[in-house]
Amino acid sequence: MKKSKYHIIGVMSGTSLDGIDLAEIMFNYAEAKWSFEILAAETVPYSSYWKEELRDALNYSKEKLERLDFKYTEKLSEEISKFIKKHNILEIDAICSHGHTILHRPEIGLTYQIGNLPRISKMVGQTVVCDFRVQDVELGGQGAPLVPIGDRLLFSEYDYCLNLGGFANCSFEKNGERIAFDVCPVNIVLNKYAEKLGKNFDENGSFAAAGIVDENLLQILNSQKFYSEKPPKSLGLEWVKEQIFPHMDTSKISTEDILRTFTEHVAIQLANQFQQESSVLVTGGGAYNSFLIERLKSISSVSIIIPSAEIVEYKEALIFGLLGVLKLRDEVNSLASVTGAAKDHSSGRIFLP
Repeated sequence: MKKSKYHIIGVMSGTSLDGIDLAEIMFNYAEAKWSFEILAAETVPYSSYWKEELRDALNYSKEKLERLDFKYTEKLSEEISKFIKKHNILEIDAICSHGHTILHRPEIGLTYQIGNLPRISKMVGQTVVCDFRVQDVELGGQGAPLVPIGDRLLFSEYDYCLNLGGFANCSFEKNGERIAFDVCPVNIVLNKYAEKLGKNFDENGSFAAAGIVDENLLQILNSQKFYSEKPPKSLGLEWVKEQIFPHMDTSKISTEDILRTFTEHVAIQLANQFQQESSVLVTGGGAYNSFLIERLKSISSVSIIIPSAEIVEYKEALIFGLLGVLKLRDEVNSLASVTGAAKDHSSGRIFLP
């Protein structure tokens, strides 16, 4: 289905569990270049029930996980249908949905996103492109990150594209290849400890700003083996539960000091990635963490660019929309240079209503 315009709904649910991002997008292809316009976008927050389910699903039996997948597919279908109705969206080419990652263990050939069952297309009555990670893992890749092809095609004017979501990931061009990888956990950790202080997240990093860095904990965090590994590499909740939370929870310091120390850790890990004097486009919820951005600026000489709120909040939904379009066109949407797969390929599954 190759044409010059595509009317798409991009759908994303990230590891930070803040909700389901939905974006109505018009993509244009002219003179071998992609451009886009976000026509409508919103985030549907998760209820405490869904937060708990998605957080605990890692420990579910196969049968319980299959039941959750079915329920979550229905949940996604309902929210997409509501979004279409609310914004009076007509003549959609496809809904391009990431689903929600429950298991991500590419080193043993496993990645599992719920909400990608074929019934989703029947329930919304539209073509759905989804399940973008599985094929890459089957080809020996990490199945992540997948956003860098969108960074290359939509945001090539910046030296680095940095997304601060549940995890931080960055992408950049090196010797004609796109390189990208997960840098470190961010909101998946900060949100957990902000909740102990009665908030869903650490707004502006104010809790962290009130704390003191614990040098011992900071050293333990910074010495994690993952940080010295070469890309391609990616992180999942399992790694955080095994390698990060135990150190934080046994540290015997205040929650504010935990948040301060972890924020410093994130700033250090981010600063380590960038060439001096380079331009960095920052998106994702962490872009609003002014204390984290301040710390990053203070320990590096990069130029930080925070774009419009629309792009900050919906860049991943936008890019999964583009991944879906590329799949419809049977064009490469997953880069071997990024994921470590055996080859560049067109990933995802297409379901028809």
